[in-house]
Amino acid sequence: MIDLHTHSSASDGTLSPAQLVENALQQGLSALALTDHDTIAGLDEAKQEAEKSALRFIPGIEIEITWEPGEFHLLGLGIYQPRAAFLEALAELAHLREMRNRKIIQRMQEWSIPVTYEDILSLFRSSGKSIGRPHFASLLIKLGVVKNQEQAFSQYLGRGRPFYVPKEGMEFRRAVQVIQDAGGIAVLAHPMSLYVAWGHLPALVKALKEQGLNGIEAWHPTAKVRSCKRLEELGKSLGLCITAGSDFHGETRPERKLGITAGNIKIDDAILAAIPALEGLRSRAITPKSLAS
Repeated sequence: MIDLHTHSSASDGTLSPAQLVENALQQGLSALALTDHDTIAGLDEAKQEAEKSALRFIPGIEIEITWEPGEFHLLGLGIYQPRAAFLEALAELAHLREMRNRKIIQRMQEWSIPVTYEDILSLFRSSGKSIGRPHFASLLIKLGVVKNQEQAFSQYLGRGRPFYVPKEGMEFRRAVQVIQDAGGIAVLAHPMSLYVAWGHLPALVKALKEQGLNGIEAWHPTAKVRSCKRLEELGKSLGLCITAGSDFHGETRPERKLGITAGNIKIDDAILAAIPALEGLRSRAITPKSLAS
């Protein structure tokens, strides 16, 4: 059993990178990819913990892509040698994230919620987190505005809600380039979140492949099994590698379990074995200097 899409406390997960690896071992995983949002800050810690065991660790990332119709996330798997251009791109994303966070705080203040930007920093930045909407949800819970994360998003932080601020991302071609320059492969994450009709999806994915896309995350817990099968068929027909993940976050999304994807299906090792670009990287080491946050 493996998992090619997980998150740690370096972004919006609740487990530290080391704890994530420990959890993966407890669940019997043979391989794990850490793919935090727009950051590689947790990779070194996870790698060091994984090296204490037989768990195969795959350094990764999940990058926000500029996309108006819905949500476009791009997984980078096999980020073994992040170059300067990669780190510069992440710095730009961090700046955009900060600007968005400040706008969210401003909207909360307009609703007479007594909070400052320093408040959210003091709660989460000290632990190295890349702050996003789940952290604002936690803040709303702490302030007694809502009871849980689901309520925070449905009433305040979700698309079209009072505190929602669109997130700016990276241009697709640039994201693909920096991922590939870092030694990784670019994978379209949870394609259903693009909000593209099935009739138009094949043409879109084909166009993305022509621009450098390497794979498609056909299996994701938010999709129905029949949709995952269709996505897998689409990916294979276009010569794309097929990946699967749990999109594990920990306590904030307890329904997502490590190594488990759509339909409560365990992610088989064969998924990883069928990706030559990753199988050939077993002996590579992450460049420590490049992982400076």
